[in-house]
Amino acid sequence: MSSTLFRLDTSIRTEGSVTRAVADTLQGTILEELGEGARVVRRDLAVEPVPADVWASAALAPEQGRSAEQERAARTARELADEVLSADVLVLGAPLYNFGVSQHFKTWVDTLITDPRLAPGQTPLADRPAFLVTARGGGYAPGTPREGWDHATGWMRRILVDVWGLDLDVIETELTLAEVNPQMAELRELARAQLTESHDAARRGGRAVTLRLRSVA
Repeated sequence: MSSTLFRLDTSIRTEGSVTRAVADTLQGTILEELGEGARVVRRDLAVEPVPADVWASAALAPEQGRSAEQERAARTARELADEVLSADVLVLGAPLYNFGVSQHFKTWVDTLITDPRLAPGQTPLADRPAFLVTARGGGYAPGTPREGWDHATGWMRRILVDVWGLDLDVIETELTLAEVNPQMAELRELARAQLTESHDAARRGGRAVTLRLRSVA
């Protein structure tokens, strides 16, 4: 079956990253289920970040009379948008950093929105299946001391679902710092269980999305 998976990584850790590991499980399940012909387009923003000034140059670029810098920025936005628009399913890895959105993810989104095809009000991605794989070092559930401190996941849902119309499945892992933080030692067993469940959710999600892709092939 011929399908294209777009994979985005925004974790600054290229080794030991929970979002990368869970996304690996998800990607591996999808590719195994789809078999030969499946293709992956991958963008790793830790290795090759989108420069912070690109989105501003692209956003301010006029239709006519662009400077060389503005033309380069608009071309970058088109390339990023092409990657997303050509995909049948999206896998987006984005951990929580300092209670907010990864700057790599935010700059990527800001740049994409400068492309007219992905500007607010345009929905070429409507109902496209997508996964957001996110991770948080501590616990942010209702009733915990950090309840309400996750200012990233809600914003990412708003962009991916409400602006772009993606059919989004969110896979969340918490307590990822328990193994290295002595103050969280009593939470290590719970953290391991959460990580196991995230990998299981990735496998379930991967199998479900391949059934969906086959049904429309």
